[in-house]
Amino acid sequence: MSKKDKNISCAIKTSIGGQALMEGIMMRGPKRTAMAVRNTKGEIVLEEWDTETKKRAKFFKLPFVRGVFNFADSMKTGYKCLMRSAEISGLEELEEEIAREKAEKKRAKAEKKAAKKGIVLEEEPTEPIKETVEPSVEPVVETEPTAEAEPIAEETVTEQPAEEKKAEPAKEEKKSALVGGVMILGVVLGVALAILLFFFAPTWISTLILGKNAATEHPILVAVLSGVIKVVLLVGYMSLVLLMKEIRRTFMYHGAEHKTIFCYEKGEELTVENVRKQRRFHPRCGTSFLILMLLVSIAIMIPIGYLLSSVLPSFILSNKLLYTLIRTGCSIVLIPVMMGVGYELIKFAGRHENLLTRIISAPGVWLQHITTQEPDDDMIECAIEAMKRVIPSDDSDRL
Repeated sequence: MSKKDKNISCAIKTSIGGQALMEGIMMRGPKRTAMAVRNTKGEIVLEEWDTETKKRAKFFKLPFVRGVFNFADSMKTGYKCLMRSAEISGLEELEEEIAREKAEKKRAKAEKKAAKKGIVLEEEPTEPIKETVEPSVEPVVETEPTAEAEPIAEETVTEQPAEEKKAEPAKEEKKSALVGGVMILGVVLGVALAILLFFFAPTWISTLILGKNAATEHPILVAVLSGVIKVVLLVGYMSLVLLMKEIRRTFMYHGAEHKTIFCYEKGEELTVENVRKQRRFHPRCGTSFLILMLLVSIAIMIPIGYLLSSVLPSFILSNKLLYTLIRTGCSIVLIPVMMGVGYELIKFAGRHENLLTRIISAPGVWLQHITTQEPDDDMIECAIEAMKRVIPSDDSDRL
């Protein structure tokens, strides 16, 4: 048995974390990161690489500061893995197939209408058939890391005419620019929607409920009610997306990730049977981080509300729109503070087990009843394969 597969004899607290992907799981350890994703044939495709660790000045490693940068790194790695998992799992191929089916239906409908009018539509030119040599794939396909420590895409050998080879770079460049533009637009719209739903709307609704003098007479109630509305919106959103089949499966993989980490922390051998019996609610989950940020925002915005009621002129305090916009701006500016405090609370809860940490973890655990679902054995197998490859032999993952 290798060092990575050995059973740990005592219960530990590990820094290893993970993320649910499309039909797979990513695990990130102190030295190695790995992702295990099932392809369209049901086989586990494994990719692993060195964990990217950036050398930062001591200031950026200080408590309440490090959380912002660690969160940004996690988001960057998680996004790359999510996009790669969509390729491996065949999600992109499925979307293309759906698009082709829609185009065919549209064409058939147009032909039917044209036939009634006695019009013959021209045939659309079809692309030449390309011979593709598929690489043989074993039940578990491991991909060696590149020098840049990024996941590697499987290569397919395709015979192309010389004319197509010349046109290929231009096509790829045009497609890349289009995809990049769509992604940027999606991010901008997503951020705008998040600001509207989780910053502007809660304050606006709170001032409407509490009346004309809410800004001066009820600054505490505005902060508390806004926070409650944010939590309700988050829980409602999570509950709605759970109804989607693809998201529900992702939440099941999320459960497999938590169960596997718990199994390792309890010192049990990483087998499907041992993982299956573990709890799926973990105090260091990103879901807990989100809910803690919202709760921390209540505590931070209470003194901000008092400050605004003291320094702002009366015509702004009496104008709900202007007051809401100013409070929204303050909330956005203070996001790094909320993230820093939330990160430290998560780390503290992950390292200790007592009444205080259980209270800190409770809101996140409640929300995890939605964001983590009971996985099947195939999902657990993915989590185990990814986990085994990131456990360091020198115990550098211990908290």
